[in-house]
Amino acid sequence: MRRINLKRVLVGQPLDTARLGETLLPKRLALPIFCSDPLSSVAYATEEILLILALGGVALLHLTWYAAAAIVFLLVVVIASYRQTCHAYPGGGGAYIVSSENLGPTAALTAASALLVDYVMTVAVSVVSGVDAITSAIPSLSDHEVALSVAFVVLLTLMNLRGVRESGRVFAIPTYGFVLVIYVMFAVAAVRIGTGETIRAESAQLPIHAVGTYTGFAVVLLAMRAFASGCTALTGVEAISNGVPAFEKPKARNAATTLAAMGVLSVTMFSGITVLAMTYQVHVAADPTELGLPPGTPMSTALAQIGRATFGNWHFLFYLLQAVTAGVLILAANTAFNGFPMLASILAKDRYAPRQLYNRGDRLVYSNGVVLLALAAIALIVAFDAELTRLIQLYIIGVFVSFTLSQAGMVRHWRRTLASAGTPRGDRVHIHRRLAINAVGACMTAVVLVIVLITKFTHGAWLVVIAMPALFIGMKGVRRHYDVVARQVTVAPGIKPRKPSRHHVIVLVASVHAPTLKALGYAQGLRPDTLTALSVAADEEDAQRLRQAWGEHDPGIALKILHSPYREVVGPVMAYVEEQAAAEGTDVLSVVIPEYVVGHWWEQPLHNQNALRLKARLLFTPGVAVIDVPYLLESARHPEPREGREAGAPRG
Repeated sequence: MRRINLKRVLVGQPLDTARLGETLLPKRLALPIFCSDPLSSVAYATEEILLILALGGVALLHLTWYAAAAIVFLLVVVIASYRQTCHAYPGGGGAYIVSSENLGPTAALTAASALLVDYVMTVAVSVVSGVDAITSAIPSLSDHEVALSVAFVVLLTLMNLRGVRESGRVFAIPTYGFVLVIYVMFAVAAVRIGTGETIRAESAQLPIHAVGTYTGFAVVLLAMRAFASGCTALTGVEAISNGVPAFEKPKARNAATTLAAMGVLSVTMFSGITVLAMTYQVHVAADPTELGLPPGTPMSTALAQIGRATFGNWHFLFYLLQAVTAGVLILAANTAFNGFPMLASILAKDRYAPRQLYNRGDRLVYSNGVVLLALAAIALIVAFDAELTRLIQLYIIGVFVSFTLSQAGMVRHWRRTLASAGTPRGDRVHIHRRLAINAVGACMTAVVLVIVLITKFTHGAWLVVIAMPALFIGMKGVRRHYDVVARQVTVAPGIKPRKPSRHHVIVLVASVHAPTLKALGYAQGLRPDTLTALSVAADEEDAQRLRQAWGEHDPGIALKILHSPYREVVGPVMAYVEEQAAAEGTDVLSVVIPEYVVGHWWEQPLHNQNALRLKARLLFTPGVAVIDVPYLLESARHPEPREGREAGAPRG
């Protein structure tokens, strides 16, 4: 009977490395894959501004206009800056590569740690906000937000393990659907307002109770905090610059064009949603009691209120809006699922991350990075009980750290280019323009970073401030380990392998059976200078039984039996092996271990684990080589596949 390979069912058939070019993305697929995060951020960016300003009551909601205008201007500047990065560094890597080449390894690792934290946060926040959109339409699911969030992360993981291009086709539907429905909502709202209708959100009549008195400098701090929260609209902008190699040729131009298209969509959608939220007098609060509602009352998101008010009796369009919003918010995590593994592979190549993260999986994706990101995001979702308000406070800091370092690095890059004697005079005008764009971007993102740190630190962002240095130190430690290993294993040119003076072999014997005879035969094939069979007996009766069986088979090999009155096996064997290894000097001692191999996981605990413990100890013994001779039991011997063998054909 043919066995079903669950991995192949879930992930798909493996792809040849030669087909890597087939995985490159056209612009129409790159947009939903790399831009789903910034496009979907508009679904909750306005709400985050309103949530913070609501702390000061209705009187401060007019500051939403100023915060939104500042965010739009910042978004335009950052997008223009990253377009320069796409052209200057078509090899990808984004802030890490730019910082590494222009600001040094310390800045590069700072940017990398910020991006890695941001990618984990992106998955957690995007999925949880998507689940919030679902529970806004179906309140009965509000008690299952953690389970739903974890399930969606697992689903995204499986999709990304199947391959970037294949998952992109699926992800394109909700992303483009979200954009289309948002613009349809704008059109309907424009027609209704243009014909003189007065539209109000369901929460417009609910009073907002200020949590304190805000005057003078306190108002400024609250406005800064609202601006910082609304800056979630900028998350994911750097993903395209990280993933330029994934684009079809011409890579840099296609990436820059996609980034510009994303900017136009993000700016118009964020602006439109903000205008409608203010026009409809949308009121939101983290705690329903702040709006005079009973504790535990489900709260609709700002976008859900806008959609319900705009579409009115057209319930189908409202539920369609909620469906595509939930879809694009959940799939926004896909931006991180592409950025995190690619950045991790670059770090692994530079020996700042485990080497396993550099390898591509069966489907030509960095599967180890995908799985690592999913596990980190799930841990975060469970730890914060899938509460968006708490998770959102951890957001943004990593984004603006990487923004600032990337733009500062680009300024250094253009200055070096201008200082180069080989730069044509005609190109200098364009370089000065690019330098100015990146300089403005660096200054603005640095200012915003300071604002974000000040306003979010005491609201939970301290956790990110701790996580980033921890990652930085960890990456430094990984690099230090690889450097030490490289120094220890490096040999000078001309050094040849040294043949040992003599080769001694010890075969461990538990009883005389098929695995033992196989191991003895293998040991004889090594043609050692000395060959000893070693066993451990608890008493003389066991030793005599083994000697009798040994004599019946007469393998022609000396048998040495160690007595262990306390029934310990590993200790006496290790003492004997260490004694022999120390005595041999420049000789080599090989220890051959026969071992059962079972085919089912539940069989493994049923067998003695002495072989495993011995191998673990022997690996740390100088001058000793460990040789494992497996003996496959019937359950581990796979039946011969029928494909490719004609009935009645002889078996070769």
